[in-house]
Amino acid sequence: MNNTLFQSVTTRKWLAGIVASFIALTLGLYFFPWDSLREPINRYVSEQLGRRFEITQHLTVHPGLTSTVRAEGVEFANPEWASEPYLLKASVAEFDIELLPLLLGKLVLPRIVLTEAKIGLQIEPDGRRTWALSRDTSDTSAVPKIGALRVDKGTVQYRAAALGANITAQFTLAEEATAQLPLRFEAAGQWKNEAFSAEGRSGGVLQLNQNIQAPFPVEVNAVAGRTRLKAKGLITNLAEFASVDATFDLQGRNLEELYRLLGVVLPSTPPYKLRGKLVKNGKVWAASQIQGVLGKSDLSGALSFDQTAAVPMLTGKVASKLLDFADLGAVIGLAPSGSSSPGAAAASRKVLPVATLDVARLKAMNADVTYAAADIRHVQVLPLDKGSVHVKLMAGVLQLDPVSLGVAGGTVAGRIHIDANVVPAAFSTRLDVRGLQLNQLLPAVETTKSSLGKITGQFDLTGRGNSAAQMLGSASGNVAVLMGKGEISNILLEYMGLDGGEIIKFLVRGDRTVQLRCAAAAFDVKQGLMVSRAIVLDTSDTVINGRGQVSLAHETLDIILEPAPKDRSILSLRSPLRIGGTFAAPSASPDKAALAGRAGIALLLAAINPLLALAATIETGPGQDADCQAVLAQAAKPAAGTR
Repeated sequence: MNNTLFQSVTTRKWLAGIVASFIALTLGLYFFPWDSLREPINRYVSEQLGRRFEITQHLTVHPGLTSTVRAEGVEFANPEWASEPYLLKASVAEFDIELLPLLLGKLVLPRIVLTEAKIGLQIEPDGRRTWALSRDTSDTSAVPKIGALRVDKGTVQYRAAALGANITAQFTLAEEATAQLPLRFEAAGQWKNEAFSAEGRSGGVLQLNQNIQAPFPVEVNAVAGRTRLKAKGLITNLAEFASVDATFDLQGRNLEELYRLLGVVLPSTPPYKLRGKLVKNGKVWAASQIQGVLGKSDLSGALSFDQTAAVPMLTGKVASKLLDFADLGAVIGLAPSGSSSPGAAAASRKVLPVATLDVARLKAMNADVTYAAADIRHVQVLPLDKGSVHVKLMAGVLQLDPVSLGVAGGTVAGRIHIDANVVPAAFSTRLDVRGLQLNQLLPAVETTKSSLGKITGQFDLTGRGNSAAQMLGSASGNVAVLMGKGEISNILLEYMGLDGGEIIKFLVRGDRTVQLRCAAAAFDVKQGLMVSRAIVLDTSDTVINGRGQVSLAHETLDIILEPAPKDRSILSLRSPLRIGGTFAAPSASPDKAALAGRAGIALLLAAINPLLALAATIETGPGQDADCQAVLAQAAKPAAGTR
C-alpha cells in the first residue's frame, strides 16, 4: 500500500514537472528576445542557400506547432544568374510556418502577408528557378508549399525565357473592407515574345493551397500582341488552376495567332470578335455558347481543348449562318481580293494557292471538328451557296472527309487527305461533281434565261508538296468534266470570248441559241502535266474537237480547238483556235478567229481550275445518237498509268 501511494505521488510530481517545464518553455519562447537572433538567422540562412538573406529591422515570433513570424525589413537576394537582384524585398513579411514538416526538411507556409513588397521570379529553360530555396535551384523539392498569399502595394517581376515571358505586375489592396474584388492589379511586358498588358481585380487573398476548393473571383482585361481578352469568373484551386468558370470576350487580327499564345492550332482568319462561356476542369478547356464574327461572317458553336494526352485534342462543332467567301481566302491560301494588278502583271500572277503548310503545327495538336456554312456569299471564282466539312487531324495526318459543297445548283462531295509525316507532304483527293447548272456557273450572264444543261465530273489526284500549288504542280491522276443535252446562247459565247463578232462567226450565226448534244473535257494527269484525253463540243451545227495540255506546275495552257461545221455553207468562217496564256490571263490565238465559244472554255477551265473543279456537276443526257454516248464514255474513262 505504501509503495503504491509513493508511486502515485511520484507520478503526479513528474507530470506536474513536465507541465511546469512546458509552461516555462512556452512563456520563455513567447517572451524570448527573438530580435537578438536576427543576425545569427541572417548568417545561417545566407550560408545555407548561398545568397544573402537579411532581416534589417525587427523580428518577432509567436511559437507553436504552426508558428507566426513577423519580419520587418526583409531582403532576400536572388541567385547570381537571375536578372532581378531580389527574390523578396518587403517592408513587412508576416508568415505562418509549420514546425513538424520543417524538422523533415520541408518548408510549409500556410499563410504569407507581404506589405510594400518587390518579388523577382525567374525560371530558366534548364529548370533553375529563383524560388527554389536550395543551393541547387533546379531542385523542385526545395520549392516551399504556400497556402494563402496576400500582397498589399507589391510589385512582381516574372521572367520565363522558354515562354517568351517578361512581365511586371503591380498589386494594390483596396482599403474598403467590403470590396468584393479588393485586389487590383496591372501588368505589362511580354508574353510569347509579344507585347503584353493586363489589368483587373480579384479576391484579396490568393489561395495557393491545392486542397482549398473555395472559388476565387477574378476580372481581367488583357492584351497580347493584337489579341484582346476580357474575362470574368471564378477559379477553383488557384495553385493548380484546376477549375475555371468564366465568360469571355476575345478579339484579334487572326485566330492563327492563338497558336503562339496558347498552343491551339487554328486556321488563318480575318479579324474576329468572339464571346462565350469558358469552363476548365483539370486539363480540359471547353468553350461553349460561342457567338461572334470573323470578318463579315458569323460564327457559333462549341469547342473543347483536351490537354490530358501528350498531344492535345481539339473537338467540337462550329457553324456559320452566313459565310462571306472573302473571309475564307486566308484559310485556303488565296491572295486577298484586289491584290492582282491588270495587264502584264495579271498575266504573271499565280492563281493556285501558294500558302505553305506549317508541318510543326499539324503535329502539335489532334482535332475532330465539323464546320457548316448555311449560306455562302460573294464568291467571285465560282457560285458556292453552302458547304460543310469534317476536319480530322491525327498524328500529323489531316483529313477533310467528307467535304460537301453546294455549287451552281449542284453538289460536290468527296475527301481531301494530307499526310505531313513525309517530306514534302503527300496529298490525295477524290471529288465527285453532280448536277452543276451551267447558267449558274456563269451568274454574271444576265441576258440568257435558257437552261444550259447540267455538268458532271470527277477529280482524282495525288501529289506531294507543302502548298496547294506545289501539290497540284506534282499531281498525277485524272480529271473529267462531262455534259449532256442543253442549250448554248451566242450571247454567252460572246461574254466568254475576246471578240464577240468573231465568236458568233466561229460557232453560231445570228443572235440565237444553239442546241448542245454533248460535251466533254478529260485529261490524264502526270507530274502536274494534264494531257487531253478528249475535248469535244457537239452542237446542232458544229462539232469542235480539241487537243492539248495544261501545266499545273507553271499554270499555263496550250489547247487547240478545231471546228467541223455541219453546215458547209459557213465552212469558210470556221478556223482552228489556240488557247494559251496563263490561268490568271488565258488568251485565244486565232489562226484567224477569236476564242472558241465560252461554253467550251467554261468546260475547259472547270477541268483545270481546282476551285471550279469543286463546282462542276453533270447529269448526262441520252444524246442524239450513239456518238455522244461513246464520246462521254471515252472521256470518263482514265488512261492507264496516269497515277
